[in-house]
Amino acid sequence: MKTENVFRVLIGFLGMGILAACGSSDARAVQPITGLPQGTDGFAWWNDTVFYEIFVRSFYDSNADGIGDFNGIIEKLDYLNDGNPRTTSDLGITGLWLMPINPSPSYHGYDVTDYYAVHPDFGTLDDFKRLLDECHQRGIRVIVDMVFNHTSVEHPWFQEARDEPDSDWRDWYIWADADPGFVGPWNQDVWYPTVTGYYYAVFWSGMPDLNYTNPAVTAEMEQVSRFWLDEVGVDGFRLDAARHLIEEGEIQENTEATHAWWREFRSTYKAINPNALTVGEIWTTNYAVVGYVKGDELDLAFNFDLASSILNYVTSADAEELSASMSRSFRLFPAGTYATFLTNHDQERVMSAFFGDNNPSRLAAGVLFTGPGVPFIYYGEEIGMTGTKPDPSIRTPMQWSAEQNAGFSTDSPWSSINRNFTEVNVSAQNEDPDSLLSYYRTLIHLHNNHAALRVGEFVELETGSETVLAFLRVSQEETILVLVNLGDEAVADYQLSLNRGPLTGNYRGTILLGDGQVSNFDATANGGLEAYQPLPEIPAQSTIVIQLQGR
Repeated sequence: MKTENVFRVLIGFLGMGILAACGSSDARAVQPITGLPQGTDGFAWWNDTVFYEIFVRSFYDSNADGIGDFNGIIEKLDYLNDGNPRTTSDLGITGLWLMPINPSPSYHGYDVTDYYAVHPDFGTLDDFKRLLDECHQRGIRVIVDMVFNHTSVEHPWFQEARDEPDSDWRDWYIWADADPGFVGPWNQDVWYPTVTGYYYAVFWSGMPDLNYTNPAVTAEMEQVSRFWLDEVGVDGFRLDAARHLIEEGEIQENTEATHAWWREFRSTYKAINPNALTVGEIWTTNYAVVGYVKGDELDLAFNFDLASSILNYVTSADAEELSASMSRSFRLFPAGTYATFLTNHDQERVMSAFFGDNNPSRLAAGVLFTGPGVPFIYYGEEIGMTGTKPDPSIRTPMQWSAEQNAGFSTDSPWSSINRNFTEVNVSAQNEDPDSLLSYYRTLIHLHNNHAALRVGEFVELETGSETVLAFLRVSQEETILVLVNLGDEAVADYQLSLNRGPLTGNYRGTILLGDGQVSNFDATANGGLEAYQPLPEIPAQSTIVIQLQGR
């Protein structure tokens, strides 16, 4: 075993005190957020949070090398959250998800070469700790992408495992003397030849899977987690490829061994920081996803089914199907355990999915921030950035202004800028009250200011209209009614009904988003609604949010 690798293992087993002393010029631990409530109505803090996903390479370049960096994010923090809860000129973001920040040979970073370091393109570990400090001072939590499933082929562990079959590192990966002959879950090649045998890699040849049947791999990743949570001070992890962790023969996803590993890992990371968050990327049907949050494994899982439903049914203006999809998710998942989004770094951007149309983009955002779930936004969606496959084209630099290079950098950017940057940028929308950016700000601050929109129960309402989506959000102290007209014509012929529900007594309504005079109503004996029409008309492609109060 190479000397450097022996040292790494010793570090893992001797504890993070030695690591702190040896690995950084600044061994201080970033202080966690203090003075913030742990959660509304008994929920965890993440249920009160709006997350913003950042591809660091593309967000903002602070040192004129064409690459986004940690200090660039610091310079733009006031755009996300200025730290003053009384202002509404910021976006209102209270959580950041940073895509991979570890050293990697790839632009995207999902093939890691060192789990204990940051990519030099983005700055130093001290720069990252300063970013954490600045975020925490503003009440922003920070989670980072953690790629447990695989490493890079350029990781020293794999290189020694490949080149020296007798090395202890050999069993850190999955090997076969001959090609086992089976393919992966989407019929892709998963076995790749070397001069010393075939290795398994579920995604591509550059990402060999780690072998979690080897206890040494688990022990190492527990130390990696301790390093980032305890020594560095992050608030949690977004877990890449969570369903692929351990294979059972030709069964390569959602295995019982994978679930067992995540259950054990939960006890590990919660012992380090009971308030640490894990959110899993489990890109499959919700009926499989829910198993990861029902069995004391992960805190949250992304709701891919609902994300697709929002985009599809906003496009088709099918309120009934969208309502049913939202209701299914709410019934299926334990309370407060799924993360909502519209698209992410692996998918066509929202504005491209809607062919550049602002109206459905606004509707989809309205559903995202008023419906149940912990909302995540992909950077640039709030200004309507466009992008379609291949992947680099949906990860282009943030469009800050109409200046050269979209205000992202004074040097040539690592990637070409979208050609529409002169019209679609933060500066152009910042002071326009009718812009998509202003609408996102309004929705996020509304979400932040109303407990019912963050943690409230979801109650589906009948509307009698094909295009009108209606539901209640009910928390311990607040009830909110949401009306969304997905159609391109105003609707006057609608009535809300609910056979049995949580309502009691007589109500008046106050509009929080939208316009109009709300009519009063009396709840039925079963706590429901009968033939209630809160507004004479719901404008075309609009979202109305009404706070219901007793009278």
